[in-house]
Amino acid sequence: MSRPSHVRTRGRCLVFLCLAAWCGQAATAAEWASLKGRFVFDGTAPTPAAITADKDVEVCGKHKLVNEELVVSENGGLANVVIFVRSKKVTVHPDLADGSKADALVLDNKNCRFEPHVGFVQTGQTLTIKNSDPVGHNSNIATMKNSPSNSLIPSDGSADVTFSRDEAIPAAVTCNIHPWMKAYLVIRPNPYGAVSGADGSFVIENLPVGEELEFQLWHEKGGYLDEFTLGGKKADAKRGRIDFTVEAGGTDLGDIVVAGKAF
Repeated sequence: MSRPSHVRTRGRCLVFLCLAAWCGQAATAAEWASLKGRFVFDGTAPTPAAITADKDVEVCGKHKLVNEELVVSENGGLANVVIFVRSKKVTVHPDLADGSKADALVLDNKNCRFEPHVGFVQTGQTLTIKNSDPVGHNSNIATMKNSPSNSLIPSDGSADVTFSRDEAIPAAVTCNIHPWMKAYLVIRPNPYGAVSGADGSFVIENLPVGEELEFQLWHEKGGYLDEFTLGGKKADAKRGRIDFTVEAGGTDLGDIVVAGKAF
């Protein structure tokens, strides 16, 4: 016995709607865009304290070494702020899911300091520790979940390190030979993180469009940043946590202004 035509029509409509919904989800999941912005220091930044090299003075004494825990450019750009996705269920771009396929992050011992001062690395990604100086260095990485790493790097030498687990807090890197040298590594389970450059700017590429994601902001001296304004309004960011949704074509947050008292 055949069903009434209106029943058949309704059934076809339901199938069509389900397919449309599925296709819409698939299209969204396959769309990726960037999040960018610029961190700005609100106030008069203190002059970085000079560091006097007392080891390998003939080499390290040639360089103008300063404390790098707070670096602000002439136009107020706040360097070395880390912004990363904290959400555990973030959809990761298929080309970025395997950290072992990512380009190595190079941490150089150069001019008796670490370059970069703050780095972001994904689990599985290679960290290449390099020494461009004419004297030996060691790079002691203070991890909590990963195996200890303390590589002795001769001049022009290098060593590779990988991390199998993410770290809850940034890992300090020190040189026991030259105790003023210090850097930090933020080790995360996904590729979605960036460190602001000398002008305060940052960009995170290939984020999933339309997903509300929790980000976290960290700075060496300020810790987890929760005192800042965005779009002229005070942000609600406890322990530096704040939600953003990346739009198709990319999202520009503009200036993220951090109060000087946060440091």
